[in-house]
Amino acid sequence: MTFGPASQLGVALFEETPPLERTPGSTQEELETMIRAVYRQVLGNAYVMESERAIVPESQFKRGELSVREFVRAIAKSDLYRSRFFDTSPRYRFIELNFKHFLGRTPDGLEEMRGHSTILDTQGFEAEIDSYLDSDEYQTAYGENIVPYYRGYKTQAGRNMVGFTHLFAVLRGASSSDLKGSLSGKSPVLNKYAIQEIPLPVIPPSGGAVGDGWSFQDTSVGSQARLGAGAGEEGKVFRIEVTGYGSPGKVNRVSKFRRSNQVYFVPFNQLSQAYQRIHKQGGVISSITPV
Repeated sequence: MTFGPASQLGVALFEETPPLERTPGSTQEELETMIRAVYRQVLGNAYVMESERAIVPESQFKRGELSVREFVRAIAKSDLYRSRFFDTSPRYRFIELNFKHFLGRTPDGLEEMRGHSTILDTQGFEAEIDSYLDSDEYQTAYGENIVPYYRGYKTQAGRNMVGFTHLFAVLRGASSSDLKGSLSGKSPVLNKYAIQEIPLPVIPPSGGAVGDGWSFQDTSVGSQARLGAGAGEEGKVFRIEVTGYGSPGKVNRVSKFRRSNQVYFVPFNQLSQAYQRIHKQGGVISSITPV
């Protein structure tokens, strides 16, 4: 099941679109739909020009010489995939995108990240791609003839909630793109969060107004503010993540914040005042955790 309303979390389209499976009676129109779906999934919803399409593998797929899985492999090992995600991205960004594109989820902790990093070091790019497509998990989830799809946003038996929250950080709705439109650019979105298995706030994709949803971007040291030197008489200090800062009131007014998200460390006895100030400034509190 999906956690929360799919329409608010940006996964409504994925929920409403059934998996695509090639069957012996698939029509040419259905095969074309599958080809477009493979490009969309494997390339992270990035636009593909006609000149970039894999014409030979497409023809082989239509003639039945390639299964869906082998067509996915052909696109994944193409110069197009390599140039967009391997040659231009840091190692851990490449790995987290591979998990997303081929298994429909995010890396499950340090061991998975380390394992795939080792494959890259010792065997190279193509072996890294094969490690996903030849895995038992891929076969169980998609088999030979189902187009891979995102499944990590659904709760699953035997899996913790960390990876579940991580997928919402790398999957920002059906209109987002892994090539462009990511707040992180080419930098890893998860990195330390995946390695240390730290959950992230689940925040809806960006919208046009407060309440429509906002994308939380990891904060740098420069964006952090400390209110109070430490714990007050009441005890703990709390970490408040705030996102959605924008220009209050008229459209042409400019927010005083250089970044749309901030992190504050607030003693317990100052929480109430912090709430009031943040909301007055137009911020949306995404999470509050004790330090």
